Amino acid sequence: MTTEGLRFPNGTTVVIAVFLIALPCILPSLTLASEILVLATGALSCTLLLGSVGLLSFGQGLYFGLGAYVSAILIRDFEMSALAATIAASLAGCLLAAAAGLLIVRRQGVYFVMLTLAFAQMGFFLALAFPRLTGGENGFGNVPRTAIAFGQFALSNPLLLYVFLAILSFAAFALVQRIVASPFGSVLNSIRYNESRSEALGYDARRFKLAAVTMAGGIAALAGAMNTLMLNFVPLSAIDVETSERLLIASLIGGVGSPLGALIGASVLSAMSDFLSPIWPRWSMVVALLLIVTVLFLRDGLLGLGGVLRRQGKEMPNG
Repeated sequence: MTTEGLRFPNGTTVVIAVFLIALPCILPSLTLASEILVLATGALSCTLLLGSVGLLSFGQGLYFGLGAYVSAILIRDFEMSALAATIAASLAGCLLAAAAGLLIVRRQGVYFVMLTLAFAQMGFFLALAFPRLTGGENGFGNVPRTAIAFGQFALSNPLLLYVFLAILSFAAFALVQRIVASPFGSVLNSIRYNESRSEALGYDARRFKLAAVTMAGGIAALAGAMNTLMLNFVPLSAIDVETSERLLIASLIGGVGSPLGALIGASVLSAMSDFLSPIWPRWSMVVALLLIVTVLFLRDGLLGLGGVLRRQGKEMPNG
C-alpha cells in the first residue's frame, strides 16, 4: 500500500464511514448494500496481502468458506449469537491461515501463488467430501436468524442486519488502516519493495509475511461469516476457487494502494452483477474487459483514475 495511510484515522477513514452510512440510501435494496459489504470485506484481505507485502493469493476463498461454515454450524447447532459466531469464525480463519502460512511463506512468486491455489482446492474438495458436516453440493441450510448478542437485536430486521454488517466491515477496514499506519506495516512495505534488504536490516521476512497471511485469513473468514448472516445459508460455492477469484478481482479493480480500493472494487463488481446479469447472461465479459483495462492502464485501480486523468490533462498541449 502507499504511504498515504501513515496516519490513523485519516481522510480515508472518514470516507469509508460516510460511504457505509450512505450506501443503503443510494442503492435500490438493502440486499445489494449488504452484498457489497461482504465482498468488500473479503476483498480487503487480498488488498492487505498484495498492497502491503506484495503477496498475490488465489486462496482467500478457503478462509471465506471456512468462516461461513464455522459461523453457520455455531449458530444452527450450538445456538450461538451472531457476534460470538462471527468472532469464532474469524479466529478459525486466523488459525487455518497460520497453519497453511507456515508452508506457503516458504516460497515466493508463482510458487506462493500456486500453493495458495492448491490449499483453496483442497478446502473445496474437503467440503464436498463431508456432506454430513457441510451439506456437500446442497450447501449448509436451515441457519436461523439469530440475535446479535445476549438474545437482543434479532437480525430478522434487514436494516438492523445491514447496520451490524456495516459495523463489522468498518472494524475490518479500520484494523487494516491501523496495521498500515503502524511500524509493523512499515516493515511489511519494506519487504514488499526489497525483501533482501529488509532481512539485512534484521527483520525476519517469513515471520512478518506469516503474520500478514494470518490476519488476512481472519478478515476473509469474517467476510464469510457475514455472508452466512446475510443468506442464512452456506452454498458450496462459498469455498470454491471462484470465490477467491472474485475477491481478488474486486481488490484489483478498486486498487490495492488503499483499503478504500476494496470498497470501490466491491461496489462496482456487485453493481455490475446486479444490474447487468438480468439483461445479459454474459455480463462477466464486461468484468473481464474492465480487469484488463485496469491491469494495463490503471496500476492503482479505479481509485487512481482521478490521478491518471489529472496527469493526462497536464500533458495535453494548451490551446
